[in-house]
Amino acid sequence: MALDSAKKIEIAQQFGRSEGDTGSPEVQIALISNRIKYLTEHLKINKKDHSSRLGLLKLVGQRKRLMKYLKRRDYTKYIEVITALSIRDK
Repeated sequence: MALDSAKKIEIAQQFGRSEGDTGSPEVQIALISNRIKYLTEHLKINKKDHSSRLGLLKLVGQRKRLMKYLKRRDYTKYIEVITALSIRDK
């Protein structure tokens, strides 16, 4: 299930740099984290849904790459994002 527009806009406003910002790494990480949270709950119920499990692993990898990029570019923003989203740092 995809995020509805209202939820995406809310996340973009919370993490975005400006009005309508959806492409910055902070917003992308927040959107992917929301999707990961949904898929994790889905897989707790549907244990044999292997295609969703593969999608979850791809999302985790994508988020990891974005977080690595953000950590390199703007460490303070990286700390803010992982604290707000309750993501562990290595």
